[in-house]
Amino acid sequence: MNYKTYHIFFSKLSNSLRIKIVSNLDKKDMSVTELSERLKVEQSKISHALKELKECSIVIARKEGKQRIYSLSKSVVPILRLIDCHSKNCTKCRGCGR
Repeated sequence: MNYKTYHIFFSKLSNSLRIKIVSNLDKKDMSVTELSERLKVEQSKISHALKELKECSIVIARKEGKQRIYSLSKSVVPILRLIDCHSKNCTKCRGCGR
């Protein structure tokens, strides 16, 4: 197990804006403009948060015309499903969503 990698990966998700971005991208691929409008956050803050998420390959970008469309990395989606499952079944931790 590479605990350093775990720390880096989960630290990228320890920011509320980045979590909101991930949550929204879990529903639909979006541009910075769409995320900014949906989250009511300045585009520069969205771009900075996306840069952090891209560094760890949590999100990926593809070009469509002049825009970049962001989506979740296919390797991250199963991790999110495991976290969802954990939060539904967790009875000891009050912070997991129960």
